[in-house]
This record gives sequence, structure tokens and C-alpha cells, in this order.
Amino acid sequence: MKPQAPTLHDDFDALFLDAEEVGQSSEEDLWFLPGPMEEEPDYLPPGPRTEPRETEVLDDWRKAEAGLAARLASVAGRVGALHDRLKRGPEGWRHRLALIEAADLSWFVGDRIGPDRLALWISMRLSGVQEDTAALARVGWAVRRLSGGPGPEVDLSAFLDRRDPENLGDDAEPFMNRASGWLDLMARAVDLHPISRACMGFHLWNLAGLGQHGDGMEAAVTAARIAAGAGRGAVFVPLAMGGSGGLRAGGPPADRLSRWLDGMMIASLSAMRHLDDIEAWAMRADTEMAPLSGKTPPALRAVLIEWPLVSAPMTEILTGASRAAVQRNLSWLEARGLIREVTGQGRYRMWRATI
Repeated sequence: MKPQAPTLHDDFDALFLDAEEVGQSSEEDLWFLPGPMEEEPDYLPPGPRTEPRETEVLDDWRKAEAGLAARLASVAGRVGALHDRLKRGPEGWRHRLALIEAADLSWFVGDRIGPDRLALWISMRLSGVQEDTAALARVGWAVRRLSGGPGPEVDLSAFLDRRDPENLGDDAEPFMNRASGWLDLMARAVDLHPISRACMGFHLWNLAGLGQHGDGMEAAVTAARIAAGAGRGAVFVPLAMGGSGGLRAGGPPADRLSRWLDGMMIASLSAMRHLDDIEAWAMRADTEMAPLSGKTPPALRAVLIEWPLVSAPMTEILTGASRAAVQRNLSWLEARGLIREVTGQGRYRMWRATI
């Protein structure tokens, strides 16, 4: 007897399971299905970070200033003493401190221009064959801006000597458009102390799109001028004298401001000690040079007060005296221990006040 052929209903049951049986199946049996979405590793690259709003940025710096109010007051008092000291001193003191600060800042930004090379470049535009004239020009700009002139918040593009070339394409963004955000933020932070505002401006410089040239010198000099505020004595507040630890980036605003205050205190004390030394030297030189006649001795003394290092050709240009008169007076000062030669060579010699 032949087996009975399966019916259509039986074929249908063989192909498809009952819904209840599927529901009762163990999840372990479904090995071919992917796991839950939340268990999948995230292989996507991180998305763009949300930039903090300007209001949040300003609030962070205000909180940092409030938490460091006592230290800020101490540093402000030291800066005020420097203002008074320079206000009562000769004009050459400001130029001398500007030269020293610019040379120290050059080491911070990697240019590493010594005071001797800087003095020759500024006074006579002399440079060595292997020297970077662009670096000398940057440090020379810093000396000019630290010595006087309108501040950065009057006209930032003029202060930085930053002019976009005329042949830039139509789609190029002008400098002042890039600087407008930074200037607006600085204007809204007017309630901060100038020292705190300078610190904030320095650390937001690159974030505001002003660091395309990779030149930290601009940011540091701008901050040094802002920190001086409306004081009539000091044109700038020193930041790098005695070390540039206060300019180091990293950490929240409170940490940055704390380092800034420590660095500014050290730099201001270094500047005051230097002024004490040069003032004592000037008084001694004035007494010992009293018997000398002519215009060259007092002019030479003024040059030595204004410049940390001098050479004979440089002094000849700055005093307007003859080479013979300059050489004679330099030898006289060296013989009495008022100046000393620092190069130790027969040619291209340079002297500094013995302080």
C-alpha cells in the first residue's frame, strides 16, 4: 500500500514555525543575530567639541580673579611701585627694561636673541651672516612697542604692524575681522583688573584666530601693555624677566592666572632690583666723571644707562661724538672699573656698566 501524499496544510506547517514556538525559543539559539545596539563598540571618530560660550569664558576668568584676589592685590602693589619708580627716573630706564624684556621674550618664543645682538640691530641695523634677520626684526618690533606709543586696544592692527597684503583674494578674511572677536571679548571684560585681563587676552590669543603666524611674541607684548593699564610710569609690565613660567599654558583659568601672578611678581622684582643697581651705578659714575670736561662724558653715561650693552661704533652714533673721543672715554671708564668689556676679543668689542 502506497504512503499517503502530504497535504498542502502539512507543507505549510513544515516551512513556518508557530508564533508561540518562536517566542519561547531561547535567545542563545539566535546566534546569528547581532547583539543589542548599546553593546556595539563605537568606531566613529569623535565629533567636534562644543566651544564654550563667551559668557562662560568670562565667568570662568571672573571666578579665577575672585579666588586669587589677595595675590592679585599683592602683585598690583608691586606693579604700582614699579610705575612710581619709572615715573621718577630718567627716560633711559624705560628703554633699558624694554630691551631686557624683549631679549628674554625672544628666548620664550624660540628666537633666542641676546642683548648684544639686539642692541647692535636696533642702533645700527647690524646682523651677522648666519643670523635670522626676521627674528631680529620681530624682537626689534617688541622693543619699540614696549618703549612707548599707543596701546593695542587703540588700534590693534597698527600696534602689531599687521596689514593684510593687497593682493589677497576676495575670499580672504581681513585681519580686523579675525581680531574682532578677541577685541569684543576684551571689551566685555572691562570689569576685570588689567593684570587679569592681560592674562585672559594672552591665553585666548590663538583661540581667537590671531596666531596664524605662530608668533607668541605678539601675544606676550600685547598682554604686557594691557597689564600696565593707565599707569604713567611703566609702559609695560615685565613678564619674562627672571623666567617665563608665568607664560606657560595649560589648565583652567585659575591655574593660568596663578602662574601669571607668580611670574609677574618675579619679573617685577627683577626689574626693580635692576633699576636699583643702575641707579647706584649712575650716581657713582656721575661722581667719578665730574672732573671730565666736554659733552662726551655725560652723553656716554646716558647711553650706558639706556643700553645694557654698547660698542664703540654704536656709542659714536648715539652720542654724535668722534670715534677718538668715544674710545678715549671708554678706556677711561674701563680703567676705573665703571664699565667692563664682555666679549673678550680684540675686535667687535662691547662694554656694559659694572653693576
